[in-house]
Amino acid sequence: MMKSSLIAVGLATACLLSSYANAQPSDPKSWCQSKYGPHDEIGAANLLGPELTMNAAKLIKTGKTYSLGVETNSKTPAFGPRSWALAINQPGQVGGVGLGHTKTNYNDDIYMGYVGTGTQIDGLGHIGVDNVYYNCNKNSEFVQANGLTKLGIEKIPNIVTRGIVLDMAAHYGKDVVPEGTAFNRKEIDEVAAKQGIEIRKGDVVLFHTGWLSLVGKDDKRYISGEPGLGKEGAEYLASKDVIAVGADTWGVEAIPFEPGVGIFEVHQILIPKNGIFILENINTAELARDRAYEFMFVLGHSKMTGGVQSIINPTAIR
Repeated sequence: MMKSSLIAVGLATACLLSSYANAQPSDPKSWCQSKYGPHDEIGAANLLGPELTMNAAKLIKTGKTYSLGVETNSKTPAFGPRSWALAINQPGQVGGVGLGHTKTNYNDDIYMGYVGTGTQIDGLGHIGVDNVYYNCNKNSEFVQANGLTKLGIEKIPNIVTRGIVLDMAAHYGKDVVPEGTAFNRKEIDEVAAKQGIEIRKGDVVLFHTGWLSLVGKDDKRYISGEPGLGKEGAEYLASKDVIAVGADTWGVEAIPFEPGVGIFEVHQILIPKNGIFILENINTAELARDRAYEFMFVLGHSKMTGGVQSIINPTAIR
């Protein structure tokens, strides 16, 4: 019943939220305390530093850069109720009047929509377990209508570290990996070994599935499910102390969910339980084409005070 409802386009948000509240036990003491201290708000980003940056810089051999963000507009398929619109205006220039004796013209844009559309980073205030979030922060204590008072997206430092991409499409011999395909420890290790790379502490791990190629061709299928990280795979990557996990999909984890796995439980494992960031709708196609399996990863995001997510355009350099 739950699987079939998730495959339908336009998931019923109210149903998700009501089911979500019952997915996990309410006692947070066994899982929510951060290993970085009771006041920590940046999770795995604590691992960042000069050493990771310098080691990542050593990976640059050609200087080629890859834009990992996707073009976003009102037609971009997005989860649940998320919508997007852009308005352009010319303040004080009604009727084409220029400003001053030099007739200066300018355009401004007004963005109206969900930040979680297109290429994005999920911050630590995005996902909780029974109203408890990363580092035991309770919903009632920090979630305000005009912004989070803790765990805001502005707290995350720029992420500069080693990035790797695991080409799952090549592993399965398909241009597009089918929805519901889960990547767990076995699959992750097999692909890493095949590519001759290892997952290290402080890495950003990306998955290439070919799923993003459906956008504009079969948006209904794109947003109805996806291949992605399985529950065991999420726990495995968390044990590796990675900083972020991303994919060329809208939700990173396998949907329909694996048997017995809760609604967005992979999100719960990564974000509130381990402080690991999630990167969605990452354009991995060119990296996979070039077999650029490891690279310097650079991400600077917009620091909207109290924000939950941020629109991003990360860069890979090899």
